[in-house]
Amino acid sequence: MNNAYLSLGSNIGNRLEHLQQAVELLNEHPSIKVLKVSSVYETEPVGLTEQAKFLNIVVNLETTLEATELLSACQSIENKLGRMRKIRWGPRTVDLDILLYNEEHIQLEHLIIPHIRMQERAFVLVPLVEINSEVKNPITGRLYHEEPAIKEDGVNLWKKIVRIEEFLQ
Repeated sequence: MNNAYLSLGSNIGNRLEHLQQAVELLNEHPSIKVLKVSSVYETEPVGLTEQAKFLNIVVNLETTLEATELLSACQSIENKLGRMRKIRWGPRTVDLDILLYNEEHIQLEHLIIPHIRMQERAFVLVPLVEINSEVKNPITGRLYHEEPAIKEDGVNLWKKIVRIEEFLQ
């Protein structure tokens, strides 16, 4: 069984509903079981800043899928929920990024794990550390809660989540 962490974000339409639908679709996949869902955080956009704020979460899951198969499953969910890839870092109904996969370092043309900029992004680190404060960068061995970016402003608790069932209601 493989252990993975995904970052999910949405800033179009009913942002919370898009995140809930994505988690439901992950959980409905026969080869994926969602173990934990972080609280929901509202954050400023990164890259293209002239757009609506995001809701962000991190989920921990176990899967029998290989990393590239998990990427395909994530992209399928994005497509099912209306994700359009028109502008880099632009608005989106939902975005699913694989942050970590086991303790592997994967470098393919279309997939880099750990996610290439996650240690620089508080909107990823805050929810990740919330669900596992001992998670480490598999390349450096450094705990993610020690990354300087985790202290950045702009990541605001939007809805406290304790259990997956609570998130999906």
